[in-house]
Amino acid sequence: MGGRGTFASGKPVAYTYETVGKIEGVKVLCGKKGTGIHDLPAEAHSSHMYIKLHKDGTLNMLRVYGDDHYLKAEIAYHPEPDLTGNHNPVLLIHYYDKDFKRTGASYLDRSTFEKYKKYLIGRKWYD
Repeated sequence: MGGRGTFASGKPVAYTYETVGKIEGVKVLCGKKGTGIHDLPAEAHSSHMYIKLHKDGTLNMLRVYGDDHYLKAEIAYHPEPDLTGNHNPVLLIHYYDKDFKRTGASYLDRSTFEKYKKYLIGRKWYD
């Protein structure tokens, strides 16, 4: 669980996250104390997904990584005023390129929701 191109390019880095659980075999992570880390890794050492939960145990973020260890997509549940025009939380998705640049937020589409729903703890479709 490294940072921004180091592990994927063959440069090992120290771990700054700890595994605090698993959901359907996917590690639930949080930043180690004293690191100031509040997000999920930009790269993965071996996993294809990592999950971050809100304090109430519901999904905050799910990051999906490719075989090359780079971040591909991020599904999240939080306010996104540029997308919604308000401060109410919403299920959304960002896509990333290999330079770690991400797309603007988009509403999570139904097929992607269905693909990942077993990891989206506490989240349901908007019907």
